[in-house]
Amino acid sequence: MKAIGVLGTSSHAGKTWIATALCAWLRREGVNVAPFKAQNMSNNAWALPDGREIARAQAVQAEACGRAPEVAMNPILLKPSGAMGSQLVLHGRAVGHQAGRDYYRDFDRLWAEVRTTLDGWRGRCDVLVLEGAGSPVELNLMARDLVNLRPLRHLDGRWVLVGDIDRGGVYAQLAGTWALLPPEDRARGLGAIVNRFRGDLSLFPDPAAWLAPHAPGLGVLGTVPYRADLRPEEEDGLGEADADRGDPTAGTLAWVRLPHAANLTDCQPWWDDAGVRVRWTASSNVLAEARAIVLPGSKNTLADLRWLRVTGLDATILAAARRGVPVLGLCGGYQMLGEWLSDPGGVAGDAGEEPGLGLLPVRTRFEAEKIVRPVTCECEGRRWTTYEIHMGRSELGAGAQPLHHVRDEPHGPARPEGACVGMVWGTYQHGWFEVPETRGRFAAAAGLHSHRAPGFTWAEKRQTIYRAMADHLAEHVDMDPVRRHLGL
Repeated sequence: MKAIGVLGTSSHAGKTWIATALCAWLRREGVNVAPFKAQNMSNNAWALPDGREIARAQAVQAEACGRAPEVAMNPILLKPSGAMGSQLVLHGRAVGHQAGRDYYRDFDRLWAEVRTTLDGWRGRCDVLVLEGAGSPVELNLMARDLVNLRPLRHLDGRWVLVGDIDRGGVYAQLAGTWALLPPEDRARGLGAIVNRFRGDLSLFPDPAAWLAPHAPGLGVLGTVPYRADLRPEEEDGLGEADADRGDPTAGTLAWVRLPHAANLTDCQPWWDDAGVRVRWTASSNVLAEARAIVLPGSKNTLADLRWLRVTGLDATILAAARRGVPVLGLCGGYQMLGEWLSDPGGVAGDAGEEPGLGLLPVRTRFEAEKIVRPVTCECEGRRWTTYEIHMGRSELGAGAQPLHHVRDEPHGPARPEGACVGMVWGTYQHGWFEVPETRGRFAAAAGLHSHRAPGFTWAEKRQTIYRAMADHLAEHVDMDPVRRHLGL
């Protein structure tokens, strides 16, 4: 098994995109390839059939490889929860919350878990694509970094370095990272990739010549132009440009930008639709004018519910619901729409009890055992896979109808799920908007009569994107050093 790492000059340099494109390109080359990230910090997770979870980024990379996602692709997942630190998910199971200093005290044990997982890939694939995290040369963290250089040393792998020209200072990014790398790790380098170039490529000729005097030995493999249409997922949910997408002249579908919002990619299928403007907002004015409102998932539901009250957004949402504006809650947002939430032990974030917004006859209690499961959702004549990741158990009272039915096994019995009272809807199903029928149903309820959704599902669209990403990478990056390392 050969290993190739995708390292970055900083967070948000585009490592996830390059790693996903590399996975798709290797698959197209006929290589048995798999993705890996030792530790990911993200509130965007993917539910596995065995009741475990990994970061969505690695699940998407698995799809790009043509493989089913599995827990060995992301043995450590940290899910930020606010003041309590992060929920530690080890081999797909939540094992409690930890502050940063406690996590680093466990470094030796955690590295042993990562090392064992890495060794488990030997013989299972020809190439393992390892995505790094942040920068590999954070001097105060390098001795305790189990994501970037240490896995490559263990597997005798090679790396490519990704710099983000869109942020400016790309030469300083690349040269500075090279200068701080230990000599033995420089020797593993295949070259650098300048990422997210916008504009005329002819205005950025021969970056290798400019970089060479300042980073001798670090070649530049290519410059990748930014393509907004080639984004299957964002590791951290959404980029800055995603706060306002779609037709600016159309009615607004407003997503409440909660402080601890999770699985923000639930909104991404809307981006291909015509006749709708999708906005993430914490503005009362935007919510008041919206044609429909979505409360997304949350990694700290009680804290975000309290935030709604402190900011006064709760009153805006309640007023919109009284006017008949459709309001949909997903997972944590569903819980907030209910009558009561109870988490005395703080197992899901901040501890306490709190009245909900009272728009649905739902009462939620939080328990230590996390529910993680993909299900088959049935709605509007369509069957597709959605998934649940939550610690809350919600009981539906009188006066509500289920939003749809789900099957825990594809051919098992159907059970009612979610809640619907007039124009207020709620569900635990992430991925509910991934089929055009549900988006059409919600848009019709909102009176967005010019809304038009493509006929394909979001899962089908992702496969198209992976192929295009492979093409884009191969067009703009010299892949020969990668080929030589991998023996292709």
